[in-house]
Amino acid sequence: MSEYHEPAEKLSEEAIDYHRIIKSVIEELEAVDWYNQRAEATSDPDVQAIVEHNRDEEIEHACMGLEWLRRNNPVWDEMLRTFLFQTAKITEIEEEGETEDGGEAEEAPASSKSLGLGNMRGGE
Repeated sequence: MSEYHEPAEKLSEEAIDYHRIIKSVIEELEAVDWYNQRAEATSDPDVQAIVEHNRDEEIEHACMGLEWLRRNNPVWDEMLRTFLFQTAKITEIEEEGETEDGGEAEEAPASSKSLGLGNMRGGE
């Protein structure tokens, strides 16, 4: 059974790579959770140190995938720049980006058929 929601032959290479990164980030975050649970559950300090080290390596891998998404998709770039490394309450950051009439400040045209992925073959 395919892991794509659409027939693979209808997907571009860019969409398939996008899917690969999304799946990789999901898998890395699952591993972070598993290692974190193991660290919490053990009473052996050596086991705890090992699984915490492994957890932190998985966090690094997840961040690498997120950075690829940021570099290759303008919406990921905008959202990560909006929400990461802020000191305001997270839900207040989103509210600041809305206009006074309750709509979004800026939105991509609905008629666009692009995923907004840009050229994913050539660096940043």
